[in-house]
Amino acid sequence: MVPLPLPGTQLVHVGRQPIFDVTGDVVAYELLFRGSMDAVEAGRRDTYATSQVIVNTFTEFGIDEVVGDRTCFINMTREFLTGVLTLPFGPEHVVLEVLESVDVDDEVVAGVTALAAQGYRIALDDFVWGSGHERLLPLADFVKLDLLTADLAHLDEVVTACRAFPDIKIVAEGLETGEQLALSNRYGFELRQGYVLSRPQVLTAASLTPSKLRRLELIGALSAADADLETVLAIIARDPALTMRVLRASNSAAVGVYARVSSVRQAVVMLGLAHIRQWAMLMVVDDVAEATEEQMADALTRARLCENVAGAFGTNSDAAFMAGLITAVAQMIGLTPAAIAHQLPLDAEITAALERGSGRLGQVLRVVNAYERGDLGEVAAAYAGDDLSGTVMAAMKWSRMAVAATQSAA
Repeated sequence: MVPLPLPGTQLVHVGRQPIFDVTGDVVAYELLFRGSMDAVEAGRRDTYATSQVIVNTFTEFGIDEVVGDRTCFINMTREFLTGVLTLPFGPEHVVLEVLESVDVDDEVVAGVTALAAQGYRIALDDFVWGSGHERLLPLADFVKLDLLTADLAHLDEVVTACRAFPDIKIVAEGLETGEQLALSNRYGFELRQGYVLSRPQVLTAASLTPSKLRRLELIGALSAADADLETVLAIIARDPALTMRVLRASNSAAVGVYARVSSVRQAVVMLGLAHIRQWAMLMVVDDVAEATEEQMADALTRARLCENVAGAFGTNSDAAFMAGLITAVAQMIGLTPAAIAHQLPLDAEITAALERGSGRLGQVLRVVNAYERGDLGEVAAAYAGDDLSGTVMAAMKWSRMAVAATQSAA
């Protein structure tokens, strides 16, 4: 049974269906949209589905959690193929599937040519000879033939046309019977996919819902000719959900960032404003409801409090803010800080504090935890600074102002 989301959170989903080689090993996954489209206009549902799959895979779960070291196949609509919507990930471990519903005209051919030149591998989904998609055969790495719906009388000529391009691998999909699997063996298809081998799995996670307003504000700041890093950082720091997504995006192997980070600033600098802009655009396409002001303020208060007491423990204030924010987000989405730390590219000190409560950052978190549960004796024994109540009031005032500043902009 799928759990109900906690207040201020949403459940996000992504489907994945294994793709096998001839030996029966899983070599790739096709990523699939799983969710409701009730409020989405019919003409933009394919684009919405692709955007949801990308955002959820790379910024909610993390690509490593979804596919590990295997390849993922992602359906692409015309907007992504022609560059109207930018792909916010590199070509590593990703195959772009040209949907059968895409009208392959000169603009699409030019777009796919450019993507292939950048190193992206191309798959032609549900390939049918005569549909116009044969124009893309010289650019394709994979051709997917649906044996459930294919015209088997013309299968020989379709396979012959594909085999004229020796680098193309054929994926037999829609396999639901032993006879179809035997047909794949007879033709020597390199890859196979279908219910007879494995049904799609649905991955589900709780996610803090980011603010629509904050996303639009972020896009505005990123779109300025003189995009300012400090402005971008301020917008991200006011929204715990955006912070988590930026961190997860920086942990994505497909983005090409492998270093560990200790602050939101470092994650943004490592990703670059261009990548942040691309993710923000997809978040607008993938629009959902926002967390409550009260939850936002509480999370920011905790983060600010950790930041403000960090000096008393001789540790970095940016790292303390990050650790405090992650623990607040963990509580909001019903996970442990250790579980979140496992998904994020955090440096060793923050990870140790979140997973084991160790180090100077661990001391900061323990003091803040003690204050929140009313254990003033533990606070007094561990905290050598001024009266913590004044620091708490200052943190609360700052967080309320930070939330109010964004709300008043509406």
